[in-house]
Amino acid sequence: MTERTCIITRTCGSPNMMIRFVADPNGLLVPDLKGNLPGRGAWLLTSRRLIEEAIRRKAFARSLKKDVRIADDMLHVLDYLLKKAALESLSLARRGGGIITGALKIATAIRAGEVKMILHAKEAAKDGKRKIVQAIHATRKQRVKKLSVLTLFTSEEMSLAFGDDNVVHVAVIKSLAADGFTKRVRRLMAYRDENAMSWFEDTKKTVQEAEME
Repeated sequence: MTERTCIITRTCGSPNMMIRFVADPNGLLVPDLKGNLPGRGAWLLTSRRLIEEAIRRKAFARSLKKDVRIADDMLHVLDYLLKKAALESLSLARRGGGIITGALKIATAIRAGEVKMILHAKEAAKDGKRKIVQAIHATRKQRVKKLSVLTLFTSEEMSLAFGDDNVVHVAVIKSLAADGFTKRVRRLMAYRDENAMSWFEDTKKTVQEAEME
């Protein structure tokens, strides 16, 4: 795969690490997430902060060699598109058998070392996380590879992706079916300049509280 160069950092890397931008026929700057729109493209590492810097420095116009217009809500729209792509990929991963739902099933899969990522809905209560937290804590003694615990979507968003009601906890298991989602969720987090918290950092306090009860 041909490497691209970020117009701000001058870092070279895979297109999967970057977002391509093009100007439409009316000069409006358009994010090209699939990287297949016609015309000259400008590439940036996936980061809202870098895109904001490119706008301030008028780097898009220089790279595309033409005047461009930038919609006031472009950054918000781009966040929405990245989140939409991640949720669509989550739905595909479930159809392919790469997703587990339900706290008890998730806890069992964690103890078996099958899980690489946990998604809690933003509304998830601490009580609802307890079985999962305790299962993650147990893996410390088994030297199981750390897994990421993320809170990126609402229950409604995950429920719509699955066509189910009240999806609150999701486990992404180690499978080819889930690889696409993993890539897209990391891209969303990179855009927001967020780092995946390790299972220990995310659950240490809750584990201690659970053990005291």
